[in-house]
Amino acid sequence: MFTESTMTVDGCNIRFRRGGKGPPLLFLHGAGGVPKILPFLEMLAQKYDVLVPEHPGFGLSDEPEWLDNIQDLAYFYLDVLDQLKLPKVVVVGSSLGGWLAMEMAIREPARFEAMVLIGSAGIRIPEAQPGDIFLWNPETAARNTFVDPAFVEFALANPPDVDTGLKNKHTVAKLAWEPRLHNPMLAKWLHRLKMPVLLAWGDQDRIMPLPYAHALHKLLPRAQVQVFSNCGHLPQTEQPEKFVQSAVEFLQGAAK
Repeated sequence: MFTESTMTVDGCNIRFRRGGKGPPLLFLHGAGGVPKILPFLEMLAQKYDVLVPEHPGFGLSDEPEWLDNIQDLAYFYLDVLDQLKLPKVVVVGSSLGGWLAMEMAIREPARFEAMVLIGSAGIRIPEAQPGDIFLWNPETAARNTFVDPAFVEFALANPPDVDTGLKNKHTVAKLAWEPRLHNPMLAKWLHRLKMPVLLAWGDQDRIMPLPYAHALHKLLPRAQVQVFSNCGHLPQTEQPEKFVQSAVEFLQGAAK
């Protein structure tokens, strides 16, 4: 269902996958990259034209010299939307990708019909510390990402190849090392995001704990929270059917 190509934007080559039919939906991945099309993307493609770019600095995409921070990435993706001639999209952003979606939207809010933010980074609150992903070994990272032991064991049995893993980690450090997993300036601009926003969160998220969902709920004018029980940081992976059902119902309601 999905095709793969190389897209060149501003002289930067990125891996680009696309599948399905319907309104355009941009998926922005998190720190682990997007090495393959997962079941939830196939499900979304039954309703949407799903666009799955691999961020600069990740996987098979280029590592451009200009990439220093999350703001650079936000402007790059606005250029991607321009090149694709997409004046308006819905966005699903996971973790780092949710932060990226908010950075894009505060700059050009009219481009975004609605957003689904999954375990999103981007802000800091005093009552909860995010998990320090830079200090965890692979086993700790897997156990802090998933609740279901089957997903933990699968992640440990199928690590990324060494080169890709190091490349991804290097880019995540550029984007989120200091300050850790947030932009101190972001919270004061989130009032600009007047589109409907679904905050999709696992109740046992150990990377961006649930209090972050409630903090974003207070900052975003039209946000609602969907909590997934017995779920970790990636409900779209751990509970794909439930996630897609709630995301599609939300997005279809937002389109009315």
